[in-house]
Amino acid sequence: MTTNAKPESLGAGQSTLGQPDLRSLMAWVASEPREVQDQFLNDLDEGALLALPFLFEAWALDHQLPPEGDWRTWVILGGRGAGKTRAGSEWVRAMVEGSRACDLGRAKRVALVGETYDQAREVMVFGDSGILACSPPDRRPKWVATRRTLVWPNGAEATVFSGNDPEALRGPQFDAAWIDELAKWKKPQEAWDMLQFGLRLGDDPRAVVTTTPRNIAILKTLLQRSSTVSTHATTEANAANLAASFLEEVKTRYAGTRLGRQELDGVLIDEEEGALWSLARLEEMRVDDLPEFDRIVVAVDPPVTGHAGSDECGIVVVGAVTQGVPQNWRAYVLEDATVSASSPTVWAKAAIDALARWEGDKIVAEVNQGGDLVETVLRQIDPMVPYKSVRATRGKAARAEPVAALYDQGRVRHVWGGLDALEDQMIKMTAQGFQAPGSPDRLDALVWAVHELMIVPAAGHLRPRIRTLG
Repeated sequence: MTTNAKPESLGAGQSTLGQPDLRSLMAWVASEPREVQDQFLNDLDEGALLALPFLFEAWALDHQLPPEGDWRTWVILGGRGAGKTRAGSEWVRAMVEGSRACDLGRAKRVALVGETYDQAREVMVFGDSGILACSPPDRRPKWVATRRTLVWPNGAEATVFSGNDPEALRGPQFDAAWIDELAKWKKPQEAWDMLQFGLRLGDDPRAVVTTTPRNIAILKTLLQRSSTVSTHATTEANAANLAASFLEEVKTRYAGTRLGRQELDGVLIDEEEGALWSLARLEEMRVDDLPEFDRIVVAVDPPVTGHAGSDECGIVVVGAVTQGVPQNWRAYVLEDATVSASSPTVWAKAAIDALARWEGDKIVAEVNQGGDLVETVLRQIDPMVPYKSVRATRGKAARAEPVAALYDQGRVRHVWGGLDALEDQMIKMTAQGFQAPGSPDRLDALVWAVHELMIVPAAGHLRPRIRTLG
């Protein structure tokens, strides 16, 4: 955020909230030379200097400031440490505080709803980014433990509730509410419903939800409502306020994983109910170290056409350890090399490059759509490429189910990173079919690879053999 206009100097007695120029203040200060910064600070009187740390609009990140317009619920989605709690605390301040310490604000009765009473108290009230820590001395509320309530000098109150105790929200009434970590609650729908019945005071009762996203119905429904607005930020967006070692560690460990996308990037991952794969199961299947493989294949699900509107060409690399009885075999998904909207030459080269990169044994390609053309295109790139064609005789879900069973048995694992798009398709595949627009080309390629490495050879291994005498 930048501006060419110098914000007006702050004077004594001015409000700590609601200044129209505050959103550009620190951006302007940071962009100016050191001598201008020094002059700005030296020109402030004692009151302004004392107020400066509490002028949240001057310091806030974009996702921490409430959107303009007529909304009822503001959802702040963010990764761990993205500044969600600070945003919630400052919003409550903005609602209950007036221009001066004892002046009334927009809200008089606020609900603070956390997962449990203890978490709500320790995070929302007493936490490092909680309401007490964010409040200037002359406006700091007092905690009344017997009532689980904060009381401001102007008489406004904020009472702590637990999202796991919906019945406690039956009866009280509010003109504002801050809901923290909604996606973690045990009874989110029941608690949310009770809160809505109580959010009825004033001319414009509003609620703010601060949460790391999880795939729960109430959150998805809430985000789809016309009365809801949302902001979003990753953990890294708040890097200035986080330990560098923390960022480095979590990025190294979780970047590129589905857990990382949820907990660091703050992305709501829409897992289909009844899916053959679950996010939790996929996270359990990750490995750091790879064994020596007996076989590696590159599976290809070619698109019918090769223009901008074409399906992707699914290309997935899988390795397998097939020593001993089939029950001991293990497969490892090594790479998703899928290419988008490409010509046959492009996807053929991508598949052959993947085979070379992993020193694989062969390319396995579905030929239902391309027939002999698939092999022809591959051999135009490399006449000697090891190749096997496969043809689908059952639907996608039916082919995927035995592969999903191997995951449930812990016999297929994923490397860390690079498989996000593939896993997005996996959690949308149900026994009734793929529950998303388009074709699951990456998943199809994965299924063919695991069939080739694990299912087909295991069937041959277990089939009774006839011994001839002679």
